Amino acid sequence: MTTLSGKTLLITGASRGIGRAIALRAARDGANIAIASKSSVPNPKLPGTIHSVAAEVEAAGGQAIALRCDIREEDEVRAAVAATVDAFGGIDILVNNASAIWLRGTLDTPMKRFDLMQQVNSRGSFLCAQACLPYLLQSPNPHILTLAPPPNLDPKWWGPHTGYTLAKMGMSFVTLGLAAEFGPQGVAVNALWPRTVIATDALNMIPGVDLQGCRKPEIMADAAHAVLVRPAAGFHGRFLIDDEVLAETGITDLSGYAVDPSRPLLPDLFL
Repeated sequence: MTTLSGKTLLITGASRGIGRAIALRAARDGANIAIASKSSVPNPKLPGTIHSVAAEVEAAGGQAIALRCDIREEDEVRAAVAATVDAFGGIDILVNNASAIWLRGTLDTPMKRFDLMQQVNSRGSFLCAQACLPYLLQSPNPHILTLAPPPNLDPKWWGPHTGYTLAKMGMSFVTLGLAAEFGPQGVAVNALWPRTVIATDALNMIPGVDLQGCRKPEIMADAAHAVLVRPAAGFHGRFLIDDEVLAETGITDLSGYAVDPSRPLLPDLFL
């Protein structure tokens, strides 16, 4: 299979950034996409809403439904899954893209921010998988793809921002567990992480990040697409890196993905 035509994807945090890019890449194949995100009304600081992305998906050739969904809320997640199944008849792919970030030390991390990260990142990924799995298990080629790094216990990643690292590694460990449980049942449960920092609108909100040394979200969209068209059987528990996935498909010139090809690239966290 080289296309997502007719497949149904539920993508969390898809109102902008990498989630939006993955949605638009699948839309070009004619996929059905549930845009599940909190952003239902425009935010002056962050462009994009579920409605604007749904319109872009349909313009690109896909089918879309816009679902306002806070993945911290179990009822909202279950309602979003039910609405997706109602609209498209099932779910073939879950992309756990929604994530909260706060890159500060312990004394500069309010507990409200700590709790948000744990609830969105690891708990949210677990909840979305739990809600989608009854339908994924009925799909002919089911995938769960979570945007999370390879598990890493190196203290250099924990010391500067324990709260964020715990939340992000939580997504990685959820992936590990779900892969062990559902991989043998034919669900491809894997993670994808970028080699370099990706230029997203959320990153713009973090002081001191130079977007010129980043790659565009499209590299993650193309890598995710390459993963999601693969046969699910026997393909689970992998912690994939975007450039390695693309190299496997024969794409090695990545200069077109750079925001500024003349600038050195910033390596991403946890690698």
